[in-house]
Amino acid sequence: MSSSAVADDRPPPVATSTSLAIETAGLTKRFGGVPAVDGLDLAVPEGSVYGFLGPNGSGKTTTIRVLLGLISPSAGSWRLLGETMPAKSDRVLPNVGALVEGPACYPWLTGRQNLARIDAAGPDGQRASRPRRIEEALSRVGLTAAGDKKYKAYSLGMRQRLGLASTMLRPRRLLVLDEPTNGMDPQGTREIRHLIRDLARDGTTVFLSSHLLTEVEQVCTHVAVMSLGKLLAQGTLADLQALGSARLQVETEQVAAAAGVLERLGLADIATEGIAVSARLDGHRPEDLCRALVEAGIGVRSLMTLRPSLEDTFVALTGEGFDVAR
Repeated sequence: MSSSAVADDRPPPVATSTSLAIETAGLTKRFGGVPAVDGLDLAVPEGSVYGFLGPNGSGKTTTIRVLLGLISPSAGSWRLLGETMPAKSDRVLPNVGALVEGPACYPWLTGRQNLARIDAAGPDGQRASRPRRIEEALSRVGLTAAGDKKYKAYSLGMRQRLGLASTMLRPRRLLVLDEPTNGMDPQGTREIRHLIRDLARDGTTVFLSSHLLTEVEQVCTHVAVMSLGKLLAQGTLADLQALGSARLQVETEQVAAAAGVLERLGLADIATEGIAVSARLDGHRPEDLCRALVEAGIGVRSLMTLRPSLEDTFVALTGEGFDVAR
C-alpha cells in the first residue's frame, strides 16, 4: 500500500453531479417465481462512494450480478455510465472493474502471473505497459512482496487484495465491490478504506456492498438499504441518518424534575437512567430546552444531542439486526 494512501484520512467529497453511474428502473429478478430483487430503483451519482447494505437474503449480490450482466433480470431496465444495458455492454464493461464473491484465479500461478493473464483478456492488448501496470496495482493493495507467491498459498485477505488489484489494471470509471474487505485484518481493512477514498478522489465511482456498518459510515458518501429484495431507502449518508430521530440527553441530579419539564414542553419517548434523562427532539431546539430547564431550577450538568448511527437507522428501517452473512 502506498504511503500516500495511508496518510490521507479525509473522507471523499460528497458527489454533487446529477449524472448517474448506475441507474435502475423497476429492476426485478425472480427465482422460481420468488422475487430476489423486487422493483429496484437505484440512483448512484457519478463520483460517489455508494454503500449497498442489507441483511441476509436482501438481494444485494443478485442485484450486482444483474448489473454486470452475469444473470438476466426478469423485468425492469438499467443503465451503467449513462448507457443502456445490456445493449451497450461491449462499450461499457471495459470501463467497469468488479470484485464479486472473491476473485477467480489459477491456484498454481503466482499473483503477478494471475494479473498478467487477467490483463491479457483486455480488449486492447497494451502488452508493452503490462508489467508497469501490474506492479502499480500490486503496490496499491500492498502485495508487492507477495507477487511471486503462488495464489494457493495466499490467505483469504491476500486473495481479496489481489482481486482488488485486478480491478485496477486499467483505468476504471466504475468499481463494483462485493465485500472487498472480507477476510482482512483491521490494518488491511483500514488500508482498503484509504484506497477507496483515493479512487473516489480520482473520479472513480465506487459501488460497495458491505456488512461492516462502521466501515460504510467512514468511507461512503451515499447509502442504500435493502430488505427482502426491496429498496427501503437511499440517499446521502447524512440524509439517511436524518431519517432516525435525534435525541436530547441531559445529565442532572434532578432527573425526575427534568423529565417533568421535558414532558410539559411536549417531548416524547422520555427515558431515565441513573443521572441521565433523554427524549426525542422532534424538531425542538436543544438551546431552547436547556434554557427552559435552567429557568425551572434544574441543575444541568451536561446536555447533548445524540444523532442516530447508521446501525440505528438500519435497524429502524428493516426492523431487524444486521446479519453479517449475505
